Amino acid sequence: MHFIFLIFLPFFLAILFFLFKVFESLLPLMFRGAIYVPTKKEKMLEMIKLAEVKKGDKAVDLGSGDGRLVIALAKKGVEAHGYEINPFLFFLSKRNIKKAKVKASVHFANFWKKDLSQFNVVTLYGMNHVMGKLEQKLKKELKPNSKVVSNSFDFPNLKPKKEKDSVYLYILG
Repeated sequence: MHFIFLIFLPFFLAILFFLFKVFESLLPLMFRGAIYVPTKKEKMLEMIKLAEVKKGDKAVDLGSGDGRLVIALAKKGVEAHGYEINPFLFFLSKRNIKKAKVKASVHFANFWKKDLSQFNVVTLYGMNHVMGKLEQKLKKELKPNSKVVSNSFDFPNLKPKKEKDSVYLYILG
């Protein structure tokens, strides 16, 4: 019995080592991006209401998480997209979009590396430390009269056109 154990022990240890190395290399990818904070339904509805979205709008949710805001935008008849860098959340949002049976897209991508000029509505839940840099990116890339709706965090140099319950609407251009 001990002989069989000794024969398989190196094989078992090699498998454990391999699994550890795979997990160790995947761990940083699993938690990429900002902290995930799901948007409450009331906030999500307020964001859409402030943006006054309509058919023909092309919207993007930056850091789209589980896709709930992308789905809500699609239900309003908007061409809705999301950018998500966390692979777990990306696949979760893909599943949620399919389950909701809406026409929407989520992209496994870093929005910092994407040109946002095709969108006229941008939604986000940023963090204080990125809002200045993000403000510059949006001012550079968005067309005049584009709407930006931020949940909880405001831009350092822009004055919101409307604000309700820590949801800020900005009109750029």
